Amino acid sequence: MNILNLFFGILFGFILSRVGATQYDFIANMFLLKNLHLMGVIGSGIIAGAIGIQIIKRAHLKTITGEEIKITPKDRHWGNVIGGLIFGLGWGVTGSCPGTILTQLGEGKLAALFTLAGMILGTYLFGIFYPKLENFVTPKK
Repeated sequence: MNILNLFFGILFGFILSRVGATQYDFIANMFLLKNLHLMGVIGSGIIAGAIGIQIIKRAHLKTITGEEIKITPKDRHWGNVIGGLIFGLGWGVTGSCPGTILTQLGEGKLAALFTLAGMILGTYLFGIFYPKLENFVTPKK
């Protein structure tokens, strides 16, 4: 199974590289609405994922161990909105998202190390401040 995961990870990185998802100018032009090719790639992934989820739900598919796959909607709250805005800002500034950092490193783009360090630092700081943010970033029950 680990070999299969490695294969799909390498394939995913190759595809990210081929479609231009690791090029700063390509990403910047997407955000500036000058080139919508990358938005089309992302949209294709969203559509494929939505179709896959519907197939799983309607066919009552099971995991390879025979367990039922349960897909439940996520809670909606302001923490998601703020997190999404921070994610988008970071993506626009660095030209990278968590999915492309390793691909950029594989391409030899050492600037991705700074993005990776910022991502790790941000996650660490969120963990430290989570007790104070918990009421704000979690949904009200």
